[in-house]
Amino acid sequence: MGLRRRRIVRSIIIGVFSVLLAFLLLAPPAWLFISSIADLKDLLRIPLRWIPENPSFSRYAGILFGQGPESEFRKIMVNSLYVATFVTVICVALGVLAAYAFSRLRFPGKDRVLFVLLFSYMLPPIAVIIPLYQMFSNLKMLDTKEALILVYSAILVPFVIWMMRTYFDTIPRDLEDAAKIDGCTHLQTLFRVILPLSLPGIVATLLFAFLMSWEEFFIALILTSTPQAKTIPVAIAEFSGRHSIDFGMMATGGILASLPPVFIALFFQKYIIGGLLSGAVKG
Repeated sequence: MGLRRRRIVRSIIIGVFSVLLAFLLLAPPAWLFISSIADLKDLLRIPLRWIPENPSFSRYAGILFGQGPESEFRKIMVNSLYVATFVTVICVALGVLAAYAFSRLRFPGKDRVLFVLLFSYMLPPIAVIIPLYQMFSNLKMLDTKEALILVYSAILVPFVIWMMRTYFDTIPRDLEDAAKIDGCTHLQTLFRVILPLSLPGIVATLLFAFLMSWEEFFIALILTSTPQAKTIPVAIAEFSGRHSIDFGMMATGGILASLPPVFIALFFQKYIIGGLLSGAVKG
């Protein structure tokens, strides 16, 4: 009876903490959504009205389908998607090849080069933003999406190399030895053996690269100035002016900005879980 009672108490405690954790995780996005459909007077009312009196989706309609100033946010969302997609493809394509070389090949100064790459990733953006601004100004590339793609790729490639090199190190070399006995070269071994086994790690790295380029703010703020190249974090920040703050549009922009990463994470969820539960050797 005592053991059964302890199990019941433990289940209750776990349930209470699970509900509390779920509330803490879901409360911010829930309030963000409520703020996006609430009238401004409801958001500024004291005491605060948790449930809006006249909920409206007019802000979403204005951003997604309107032709006024709000429609610029739609173009900025396309800019962010364009930049994040290209950055992710470039970083994963270059990072996977370099990571495989660092993991499997032997060459002089390998550890030093890897350390330099990691050090370059750790540099704060504010330390390099002035040289970057001057360089792109001389190249007439300020306020362009291509400038953001180049900068983000240069920053994130070392991160991708570090992550994928660690993942490649966990794959047994016996699999590669068997492929080489069958006549495969290094590249054939990579594409036919290593990459299929590394798919969960590649997907996780892809998600990190996409999210980090999607949400970057400081560099985009300095290098862009018009809706032609601005990204979502910059656009959301501009809803806050010197004399007024449009809380509703900031919340609406935040909800729309969170949708692509959420959908991508849900779509690749099975690969991420598979990477956590399965090993390198299948059979």
